[in-house]
Amino acid sequence: MYKKIFKEIKKYNTIVIARHIGVDPDAMASQIALRDSIKLTFPEKKVYAVGTGSAKFTFLGKLDKFDKFNNALLIIVDTPDKKRVDSADVDSFSYSIKIDHHPFIEKFCDLELIEDTACSACQIIMKLISETKLQCNKDIAKTLFIGLVSDSNRFLFNSCTAETFLLVSQFLNDYHFDISDLYQQLYARPLNEVRLEGYISLNMIVTENSLGYIKITDEIINQFDVDSAAAGNMVNNFNFINEVLVWATITEDVKNDQVRVSIRSRGPEINQIAEKYNGGGHKQAAGAKLKSFDEAMNLINDLDMFLKGYKEGLEEANINDN
Repeated sequence: MYKKIFKEIKKYNTIVIARHIGVDPDAMASQIALRDSIKLTFPEKKVYAVGTGSAKFTFLGKLDKFDKFNNALLIIVDTPDKKRVDSADVDSFSYSIKIDHHPFIEKFCDLELIEDTACSACQIIMKLISETKLQCNKDIAKTLFIGLVSDSNRFLFNSCTAETFLLVSQFLNDYHFDISDLYQQLYARPLNEVRLEGYISLNMIVTENSLGYIKITDEIINQFDVDSAAAGNMVNNFNFINEVLVWATITEDVKNDQVRVSIRSRGPEINQIAEKYNGGGHKQAAGAKLKSFDEAMNLINDLDMFLKGYKEGLEEANINDN
């Protein structure tokens, strides 16, 4: 499959690389690293990484603007379904490739590489570079490392396998980059965000079924002088609470007229509940964009009922084992 992708890359002189709406470090890092690798390998090609950016991730590199082209290749990274592709019309390209690590939702590209056991899209791009004649340099390797670290939450998830560590070891050995500097770029944050995290800790509601959640209104966002994206991303900071199995942030985004729900899990598979609300994601990391807090609370109630059944199932299994 990797050689098939490389063959298509060789074939086209114009290549556009897109990813999902709502940019995150893995999505942006994988598209920028792949763009730069193709340009390094084939300097004569025109290669564009497109999508709506975020000031928070400018350290990863610059995105491109492009016009419609005839006979162009589209590569979509880190996106399982067509409706979530940002800034690219799949049907207007001569050929399309999907490179993704989410559970399969739908086929919408001509060639699809899906490795849902990979911890990140960046891990797949690392493997693509390793198994083909695509070239790499220190800057590309650093970008891929940042995306992988972000999506694996610093190698905490079970999706980090022996292959993950082998690829990281290979890239560290070949390109000798400073990981402490990269961690600083990825995780340094202003004091007001730390104070909002404290607010979340103090005000998180925890149900008897081990669901933790917090509503972050526009008023709270303004009180702490943060943006809604930063507030929602704090869901990753609450992994190790004994009383919580699943946790969620419900964040009001006035600018885009939506309420974003980000969900994480330490065991139960929650992506199907997110899909019920036109969201989705991984088994233990998912989300949805909704129209109101009422709709968000319906999702929260579904999660709570799901957890109730999940815990009852665990108790029954323990009784049977004994």
